[in-house]
Amino acid sequence: MSLPLQASNPRYAGMVVDLDGGEVLYAENADARRYPASLTKVMTLYLAFEALEEGRLRLDEPLPVSSQAASMPASKLWLSSGSSILVDEAIRALAVRSANDVAVVMAEALGGSEDRFAQLMTAKARELGMRNTTFRNASGLPDDRQVTTARDMVTLAVRVMQDFPDYYHYFGLQEFTYRGTRHTSHNRLVRDYPGADGLKTGFIRASGFNVLTTAKRGDRRLMAVVMGGFTAQSRDKHMTNLLNRSFIRAGLRDQPNWVANVNFADEYMAFAQTPSATPAPSAPPSTLASSVMAEYTPEVAPSEPTSQAPPTASDRQQQEEEDPLQAFIERERVMAARAAGGWGIQVGAFSQEDQAQRYARQAATYLPRDLDGQVAIDTSVGQSPIFRARLMALEEQQARQACEQLRSRGMDCMVVNASL
Repeated sequence: MSLPLQASNPRYAGMVVDLDGGEVLYAENADARRYPASLTKVMTLYLAFEALEEGRLRLDEPLPVSSQAASMPASKLWLSSGSSILVDEAIRALAVRSANDVAVVMAEALGGSEDRFAQLMTAKARELGMRNTTFRNASGLPDDRQVTTARDMVTLAVRVMQDFPDYYHYFGLQEFTYRGTRHTSHNRLVRDYPGADGLKTGFIRASGFNVLTTAKRGDRRLMAVVMGGFTAQSRDKHMTNLLNRSFIRAGLRDQPNWVANVNFADEYMAFAQTPSATPAPSAPPSTLASSVMAEYTPEVAPSEPTSQAPPTASDRQQQEEEDPLQAFIERERVMAARAAGGWGIQVGAFSQEDQAQRYARQAATYLPRDLDGQVAIDTSVGQSPIFRARLMALEEQQARQACEQLRSRGMDCMVVNASL
């Protein structure tokens, strides 16, 4: 599923994972190294939540503000050297305001210094299976040596949600007030996208606009990351598009009747929890296996930004034409129109519905792979019900050719039109 934002953009990376089983629904440059920017603060908060769980921090504990912390560039809370901030306030400032001064306060509280804390962050990344991530600071401010990948960011986001369900709600906050000043979140997706309930945005000039988002519809939860957006608006639009298409794709995959293949990728991720972690309610036991293992090609450094212009209208049209999911959705629309006409084939009639299903599916395997159609079991209710094995949603000519092919293999077949 190739989408327009990645055209002519060497900084782009994106990934969407269905947490019900770990299927990768979309991946583009997933293992290419990128600058995390303020997505870094998800790891800073991971270590803060871990300290809270282990009793090394309390939410009402004041943390001292050093001159180093106070000197950090915006965005920030403009804390004064020698002052203090409560742990709960610090967490809110990191999640909502992405405050760089507060990131250093937290780093010094947990690691003694920001350099030492960055080492702890990298060590935790390795423990979580983030093999391509190195942290050099707690904020995500520019450092050529601070790199990650889209896959590693998805891993971190899933783990912070799984490992600390009591604290995950901080990532969904849209505002908080500190000393009389109201601060609002940069993450508009949580506010605007139905079902989105957290995580984090990030930006530095070298990275472009990044965002980690999770959203839930019904019992299905997706985790997604976009890195390297041209603007915050285009990034959010692209993420919305990714999530919409991925929810559609996952829903199509659940429907057992389509003859067409909806499995565009065979890649799955597994997310291992630490022994002390509380399992997330939405994660099935089968996904809690070993840490993420993925083939990748190491890179020395992320791609640097270039002066290339954003994609043109023709670029977008070409990308959308090459998008296999978009093509599948279009086929679904066409097939629905065909189904209204009612053309199809019948290959048998049975006393048991499962027999009819099996025979219809067997017939489908004898037909061309690019044949669109839908297994449909038509029931005739009488003294004893009869289940007719059919493949519907075909054009008339397709139905006639399909019957010819099946008869050549020795199967009975007749063309039917359910609307007649």
